[in-house]
Amino acid sequence: MGVVYSSSIGLEKLLLRAFAEDWTVTGKENVPKKGRLIVVPNHVSNADPSMVATALPRSIKFLAKDSLFRHPISRWFFNSYGAYPLKRASIDVGAYRWALKILAAEQALVLFPEGKRGVNGMGPGLPGVTRLALSMDAHLLPVGITGTGHLGPFYRVFYPTGRIAVTIGKPFKLPAPDGPPDKETVARLTEQIMRSIAELLPQSYRGIYADPIAEDD
Repeated sequence: MGVVYSSSIGLEKLLLRAFAEDWTVTGKENVPKKGRLIVVPNHVSNADPSMVATALPRSIKFLAKDSLFRHPISRWFFNSYGAYPLKRASIDVGAYRWALKILAAEQALVLFPEGKRGVNGMGPGLPGVTRLALSMDAHLLPVGITGTGHLGPFYRVFYPTGRIAVTIGKPFKLPAPDGPPDKETVARLTEQIMRSIAELLPQSYRGIYADPIAEDD
């Protein structure tokens, strides 16, 4: 764990205690201490990566949108924080190879499977997380985040108000298919990943994965 990463985690904890009306983390005991791990949270705010890093008792790496790396200072910070730039406009082979390298080194990687913020609830999961988990035989760790939607811009990590909760689910592995997974298999397993996240959230956060019959938690 580098100095920038550990210092940022310590600072964010102080800021959450100072400004948040309430800040809770549940399920820390579910985080594997070692081994290949893909952390899969829901995504409602630019502050979510910081909330995940602060909640997990393990150093983690990120893929972050490449626009955050344009300025030399921000590029230095995010590189030091453990992030790698992701080009979202097209398939980013370099980012995928970086992710493979991180997992091959038995480290933990955070990927937001929706690929973008779901301000009105969870959107469909993208197949890249599923393919990566299968190819690297990595555990998946679902995480549910609530209370960050109003934070908006990234700089609000320095003023995290409201009632913020991070719920960490139990790790699991996807069942290995017989042979290369086809499109239907990947879609079914991606659905499994997204449902594991949705189960950690109130109905109002679940979006397309909400139970249409159940009332909000």
